[in-house]
Amino acid sequence: MLDIPDEVFNWMVDFFSGRSHCTSYRGETSELLDISASIIQGSAVGPVSYVINAADLTTVTDGNQMHKYADDTYILIPSCNIHSRETELKHVEQWASANNLKLNRTKSLEVIFTSSRRKLQECDLPTALPDIARATAIKILGVTITNHLSVSEHVRDIIGKCAQTMHALKILRRHGMSQEALRIVYKAVALAKLTYAAPAWWGFASADDRKRLEAFVRRGVRLDLYTREDPTISELVKKLDDTLFQMILDDEAHVIHYLLPPATSITYYLRQRRHNRQLTTKADDRNFITRKLYEDVY
Repeated sequence: MLDIPDEVFNWMVDFFSGRSHCTSYRGETSELLDISASIIQGSAVGPVSYVINAADLTTVTDGNQMHKYADDTYILIPSCNIHSRETELKHVEQWASANNLKLNRTKSLEVIFTSSRRKLQECDLPTALPDIARATAIKILGVTITNHLSVSEHVRDIIGKCAQTMHALKILRRHGMSQEALRIVYKAVALAKLTYAAPAWWGFASADDRKRLEAFVRRGVRLDLYTREDPTISELVKKLDDTLFQMILDDEAHVIHYLLPPATSITYYLRQRRHNRQLTTKADDRNFITRKLYEDVY
């Protein structure tokens, strides 16, 4: 229970009460149907309502982790806890039932992440979960990651979508859109898609992935939608990386500030450094935090 003033509680009850929904299609409108459980999308209290509603949804096995993003929930289970998969799912189903919700197993996926150096068939795979499909890739907040932590599929997908944008821009050019406007749209749409969430996946991109991205930008240069003086994809991502990393360093309340290693007490350095964080063993230098900690030693 939340310790909030009565007047705030009553206002919230009134806000969530008496809401209904209807569907309009081809000039026909259905009857209104009362909404018994929902987060009001687009409202100022919507995000807070979700956080409060899902606050008590946690894992039941030590070592497992749960990450919640609106209607997407991810349970991370290490190999040592593989036996807990069904237990965790039943716990989610019980929580959902108690909160007037339902876990849809047919829309859920299981992905088994393994080293890219080992074939999946060589691993001792657990039995499939009831009514849950096992996939080799998953899209997390718009970024597709394979079971070998490859983002090549994601790169192909965003390049394909940006190619559609390029085609639309060529049509708009034929219809008289100015060159300045075309360049603005190219940067606002195509480049934004290419660099979306880049700090999270850039470290996992292969050399071929990066070449494909740069080749697409050169295509934009040939079509006069971009110039050779404009930043390359690598330069754009570097700027995004630096901005995010500085925000994490400066803000102790940042959502991933806790991932930083402890500050070092050494007051001198042989080399200038952007940060004062300890340099630990590089478990995986593709990870954003590790990548930036070592990149900024120069």
